[in-house]
Amino acid sequence: MAKTTRVVMPQLGESVHEGTIAKWLVKPGDKVVEFEPMLEVDT
Repeated sequence: MAKTTRVVMPQLGESVHEGTIAKWLVKPGDKVVEFEPMLEVDT
């Protein structure tokens, strides 16, 4: 059974209110550690 973990994206900047995921750096099922980049965001 897959484990689901909540991921919170930090604020991108004072004037930035939204962004789009440009690239995933991990694949489903990959193990990640705290503070490891998981994705790239375009604003």
